[in-house]
Amino acid sequence: MTRIKRGYIARRRRKKISLFASSFRGAHSRLTRTITQQRIRALVSAHRDRDRKKRDFRRLWITRINAIIRGVGISYSYSRLIHNLYKKQLLLNRKILAQIAISNRNCLYMISNEIRK
Repeated sequence: MTRIKRGYIARRRRKKISLFASSFRGAHSRLTRTITQQRIRALVSAHRDRDRKKRDFRRLWITRINAIIRGVGISYSYSRLIHNLYKKQLLLNRKILAQIAISNRNCLYMISNEIRK
């Protein structure tokens, strides 16, 4: 009997996952079973860290705002600034406040002085 050649579907699937893992080191980019495991692990990490990135940036913005605002006066903190912003109904989010704090401190000082009145 003649030899039966198999189709290309399994090869195409393996090629696709090996292209995903082509930048991995060692067996993680060569062996199909290991590639599959590492691919799952990489996608799990990517999914988890998308949420973590948002959390980390929010913490960074809060830290920057707090560091600048404590220089304004004694017993004035980030939480009081945010509370006063909400009372005055100023819609400035933490990202914008942090950018203002870095680029133009005087502007942030003016904002904090205005809302304290």
